Amino acid sequence: MAKPKPQPESVSEAAPSGKILQPGFFNRETESVARDLLGKVLVREVDGRQLWGRVVEVEAYLGPDDLAAHSSGGRRSPRNEVMYGDPGHAYVYFTYGMHHCLNFVTRPAGLPQAVLVRALEPGPGVGRCSGPGLICRAFEIDRGLNGVPLTPPHLYVVDDRTPKRKVVATPRIGIFNSGDWQERPLRFCWDSPHLSRPIPKIPLPFRGEATPSPLQGRWMKGEGRGKQP
Repeated sequence: MAKPKPQPESVSEAAPSGKILQPGFFNRETESVARDLLGKVLVREVDGRQLWGRVVEVEAYLGPDDLAAHSSGGRRSPRNEVMYGDPGHAYVYFTYGMHHCLNFVTRPAGLPQAVLVRALEPGPGVGRCSGPGLICRAFEIDRGLNGVPLTPPHLYVVDDRTPKRKVVATPRIGIFNSGDWQERPLRFCWDSPHLSRPIPKIPLPFRGEATPSPLQGRWMKGEGRGKQP
């Protein structure tokens, strides 16, 4: 007799309730959207399951002038076409031949900017989310969701009005050959054990509007290789 097909692990707790973010939230300055996304809840409904996690780390990519962005210099291709579209949509791309990365499109159509989701505090039953590739693996996100609006049921963001924490700004991770853009503090995070990289403990000159963390991390030299991961 055939063995019963294993069922997906169930999530024992529903996502926090709150207001679903509308396109107008994303139709603002990208750095403001990035900071304001911290603490919000990413929700994905798939196969009768509700997967969720709290955003604790993001990066802002600021369009043609940003030498680290996919749209640097006005580059436009089938891969990044979604960045040129309306705000409040998912921009999902495949990188390094192994990882998908989730971004949220910001600004009005024609201004190709986005926020990369780098880390979440995972909800019950959700795998590790301490990096953009891990998020997409845990939430079963791939190019099939590229260009979808951030609305139920596929993928959306909820504001459950969780208490705010201090925001730390550092340079983005894995950026090089981008001039002074590689050192600009465009990575925003809350202090959390689920970050993709820890907050630096040694205070360095601060060049942003975010508040230093209790660890006194401000900003650090760029790490790794590549442009927008």
